[in-house]
Amino acid sequence: MPIHPVVAEVTDRIIARSRESRAAYLAQIDAAQRSGPGRAKLSCANFAHAFAALPEDGKARMRNPTAPNLAIVTAYNDMLSAHQPYERFPDVIRAAAETVGATAQVAGGVPAMCDGVTQGRPGMELSLFSRDVIAMSTGIALTHDAFDAGLMLGICDKIVPGLTMGALAFGHLPVIFVPGGPMTSGLSHAEKARVRGLYAEGKVSREELLDSEMKSYHGPGTCTFYGTANTNQMMMEMTGLHLPGAAFVHPHTPLREALTAAAAKRAVEIIAGTEAYTPMAQVVDEKAMVNAMVGLMATGGSTNHTLHMVAIARAAGIQLTWADFDDLSRVVPLIVKVYPNGSEDVNAFQAAGGMAFVIRQLLDAGLAHEDVVTVAGGGLRAYQREPFLEDGALVWREGPTQSLNRDILRPIDDPFQPEGGLRLMAGGLGRAVMKTSAVKAEHLVVEAPAKVFEDQDDLLEAFRRGELTEDFVAVVRFQGPKANGMPELHSLTPTLVLLLDRGLKVALVTDGRMSGASGKAPAAIHVSPEAADGGALAKVQDGDMILVDALQGRLEIKVDPAVLAARPAAQAPVHARGFGRELFGWMRRAAGPAEAGASVLFEEVA
Repeated sequence: MPIHPVVAEVTDRIIARSRESRAAYLAQIDAAQRSGPGRAKLSCANFAHAFAALPEDGKARMRNPTAPNLAIVTAYNDMLSAHQPYERFPDVIRAAAETVGATAQVAGGVPAMCDGVTQGRPGMELSLFSRDVIAMSTGIALTHDAFDAGLMLGICDKIVPGLTMGALAFGHLPVIFVPGGPMTSGLSHAEKARVRGLYAEGKVSREELLDSEMKSYHGPGTCTFYGTANTNQMMMEMTGLHLPGAAFVHPHTPLREALTAAAAKRAVEIIAGTEAYTPMAQVVDEKAMVNAMVGLMATGGSTNHTLHMVAIARAAGIQLTWADFDDLSRVVPLIVKVYPNGSEDVNAFQAAGGMAFVIRQLLDAGLAHEDVVTVAGGGLRAYQREPFLEDGALVWREGPTQSLNRDILRPIDDPFQPEGGLRLMAGGLGRAVMKTSAVKAEHLVVEAPAKVFEDQDDLLEAFRRGELTEDFVAVVRFQGPKANGMPELHSLTPTLVLLLDRGLKVALVTDGRMSGASGKAPAAIHVSPEAADGGALAKVQDGDMILVDALQGRLEIKVDPAVLAARPAAQAPVHARGFGRELFGWMRRAAGPAEAGASVLFEEVA
């Protein structure tokens, strides 16, 4: 199937836009590759330090300058359910590496914070910046320059993007991402959302709410809704950085262990000097990033990836814009409905056909590039296969050609929606994005007076006081990266949805983020420029008429431009201290705009 003309056009303009920056990145990577394996360049003292802790047989292997050595970069901690399984992964990887004459070392660890724990708490102001800290930590781990390939152990919200950005600085190395898999299904997400709504109304107790939440998040593995973490796993499949079908296999199962061991062995197969040499810089190219964006639209994934994919691409010398996302969203149908876009979870999605079916559909429709480099080899078609154990041996079989549950997963010719789940919003208030895949048609256009808040808690308090009884657009400003680190405003979701259910016309406009788990309430988010950086949001006043039109992609303020320009801008609140926030002042000052990935890592914003 020939590539869809819009997908081709978006790809071509990304290539043209990125020509200089991509060439500079590839020149850097080529220089690193030509310098040879790092350990072969180490002095005797450096060499001894690098391998002092290896057992004697490992040291003997490393005396051979061509013996492969794998770097493990891990986000393990046992507070994050998704990362608890990583405790055992290094042992599995070391054992697998040994069988193919290689060694493996934990080169470093990266921080991993749980957005589910920090939602609505001071720590959420550090969440987005943790991505860049993870990228830097990955760089520190790999800069020992004693490795032939890398295995990245991370899965959740900022961790996979951060690992990817950091690893791309060492793009001459093959890199494989090794997921841990989702937890088994607990309480249905529909029931969890129902209880949260009742709690917001004061109709159930905190004890009942806690019981519901603990039945939902109940074991090791990734949370099972289709938020940022599981969107990460989709992205890794679409970019060819996973082994095929690795994303949604449960932790602590024989198949998961086999996939982990296979990742180690495959990493050895694709190191420099082999016929299959596959440096990460070749995997993450313009076509791979287009495939990732297409996957985001087809599955209705997290809006956080309008930041993360942009930042990842920039780390590889590739320049994406929100217009690229928007244009792709208009031609890529939504074929997946997983909570919050539907009622079922990612385990049900996997059972219905999962990413293997999605990738087959996208390729057959010409909506994704087949001719890409992947860690598995064979282009993206390899990712329409699924892993199985046959007599204890890992094999891949062709994935399903038909959806096994059309309430969750549909073919391209019978989608849930003809367009993807994202819209670029632009107008007098700036540029923003909106996740539309879970928003009912009657809520896609809202024109109502503004109610201005400078903290999410202020909105919640107004609700508790009974003040939110008429149509309004909530403007929650000073939530951007320069203001306070761009925390997610997920705590607002139950209240906004409740107001919608009461028949009000309600929308949110903010320079902050919403959770990847949000969806029902229309929300123009990531408004850029942010209020703290000269954005028009700083001049909005209570009562101003605001238009949020997701059908036309309009974000307007119905105030005479001269009047708006003459208004004094509201002043950003003083930066809060405590809970580590005072340590991140330099990051707030250096942060780039949301449309450029809201990162501190690129020279033009440093």
